[in-house]
Amino acid sequence: MPETTATPPRAAFGVGLMSGGLDSTLAAAILKEAGARVVGLNFSTGFCMTDHRRAIGRQGEDPRRLRNEALRAASDIDVEIRVIDVAEEYFEMVKAPKHGYGSKANPCIDCRIFMLERARQVMLDEGADFVFTGEVLGQRPFSQHMASLRLIEKETGLAGRLLRPLSAQYMPPTIPEKEGLIDRGRLLSIRGRSRRPQAELARRLGVVDYPQPSGGCCYLADENFARKFMDKLSHPAAEGKITRDEIILLKVGRHFRLGPATKVIVGRDEGENAFLERFAEGRWELRAAEHVGPVTIVEGDAGEEVLIEAARIAARYGDGRAESSVRIALKRGEERRLLDVPPALDAEIDSRRL
Repeated sequence: MPETTATPPRAAFGVGLMSGGLDSTLAAAILKEAGARVVGLNFSTGFCMTDHRRAIGRQGEDPRRLRNEALRAASDIDVEIRVIDVAEEYFEMVKAPKHGYGSKANPCIDCRIFMLERARQVMLDEGADFVFTGEVLGQRPFSQHMASLRLIEKETGLAGRLLRPLSAQYMPPTIPEKEGLIDRGRLLSIRGRSRRPQAELARRLGVVDYPQPSGGCCYLADENFARKFMDKLSHPAAEGKITRDEIILLKVGRHFRLGPATKVIVGRDEGENAFLERFAEGRWELRAAEHVGPVTIVEGDAGEEVLIEAARIAARYGDGRAESSVRIALKRGEERRLLDVPPALDAEIDSRRL
């Protein structure tokens, strides 16, 4: 353990980003060990896979996959945590990030700036000395190299007040360090993509329960979601707007694009069927009338040709897929219809699949 070099004039107070992942947990634990008061901030963006799993409510889901990791991590190291809903503002940022996307639909630099700007406001409102993160120099190629870390610090107005305890020894001393509120000797020099230093630190600090780094929670970094998200950006509704409900629906089902403004979404299990039903208002909802089958909804202003194709796709994923004709019930508001259609062939719909 590093030695303390001086007694601070008073306890430092830091607020910081806590996702519940190992790095942010260790950052908070290191600062607490150094004598600081630590408050974690967890921003709920609407793109968390775990939040979505809870919303779907599948039976038999492993409870560990449903827990709020930020709450769990804060409890484990005994620090205060606040969960703050920023979904509406975050959604607007995600549609047009100033610094662009990473390899998927992940606007990592803009995401960091977005959250740190809000953390900075908490710092100012509550008289905290600094904002902290669990960032590790060189760990992520898009957002955690030195140039991007400096860019983020500059754009958030946190120059001198942004403390990254895990890689602090590679960075200039922050104001709390210069003022003697934080002993720089207790801060670390971790860099790169290896997780071994963090694992060893976790053992020393008694942090034993944490998600694996490969189990990221953000839909925007998921390849399948990103493909559908980019398709949606390139096919906005006629008025040019993309609604939050449309983005939420990208998280469930099989997606098929039938036209520039029309799309079909087919549920994959009971949980997704129930989820889709909650978003059916104002859209055509299809189900097999005489067989077990999924809920299918149609996005966009569908004409007769689109409805027939949607009905054939719905038939393809029901128990009547081997029949020559399947009766599909359609409803939208008070409108009710029945269509008898042959199930679609895979060769017919593969080019439609997103």
